[in-house]
Amino acid sequence: MLGLVENHSLPRTAAFFDLDKTVIAKSSTLTFSKSFYQGGLINRRAVLRTAYAQFVFMAGGADHDQMERMRAYLSALCRGWNVQQVKEIVAETLHDLIDPIIYDEAASLIEEHHTAGRDVVIVSTSGAEVVEPIGELLGADRVVATRMVVGEDGCFTGEVEYYAYGPTKAEAVKELAASEGYDLGRCYAYSDSATDVPMLEAVGHPHAVNPDRALRREALARSWPILDFHRPVRLKQRLPALSVPPRPALVAAAAIGAAAATAGLVWYASKRRATVM
Repeated sequence: MLGLVENHSLPRTAAFFDLDKTVIAKSSTLTFSKSFYQGGLINRRAVLRTAYAQFVFMAGGADHDQMERMRAYLSALCRGWNVQQVKEIVAETLHDLIDPIIYDEAASLIEEHHTAGRDVVIVSTSGAEVVEPIGELLGADRVVATRMVVGEDGCFTGEVEYYAYGPTKAEAVKELAASEGYDLGRCYAYSDSATDVPMLEAVGHPHAVNPDRALRREALARSWPILDFHRPVRLKQRLPALSVPPRPALVAAAAIGAAAATAGLVWYASKRRATVM
């Protein structure tokens, strides 16, 4: 258990959650690849490539260099995508694709933190177009995500405006603490990846969730709690536990994930085009 309700005479606190394989069982961006294909945003080859990337991600074999290559690939892939179309695809398929893969354990933790009076912040490398709606679905108070540059024509340029990855996540957490008055020494953080060690060590209560081998070693060396989340469940199946209306998700940053989100969107667009033809 996370303890009693926060004493509101003390500085505010928050719980920072990585998204992929921490709150949901898969990659949020790659999960939308089929929808992007159906929407005409990506072709079959891109679908296969994102499927392989999802496999590598789930197997825990994606290291820093592989993540960087995927980021570059997704950034290039989303170039020219219409942002509004991407948002519509995500909105149309969000509940079918994301709701079933939310970890019951993560949803319970989010509830407990809210009950204790803490803000809940999703901090994800995936794009804002994908992460923001998921944050709203989860009832998160704020969202930090990757953000892509959008041209005057309303389409992604393929350039990354803000990349929420590695040390950048920790910087965002510290900036939020400064602006929102969070006492980081009393805050919590959760992640599955060693790339998030900077974010985890920025708070007083770091937790490794379904950790990759590198993070497991780090957590054991630092005596950080290690949590095992393995029960995906639809939110509606656990109501009224999550019946509290979600609070507006305030976007604190986002970009590379946007590229990833864009990749997923491409798949949807491609499929949609195929359906029309």
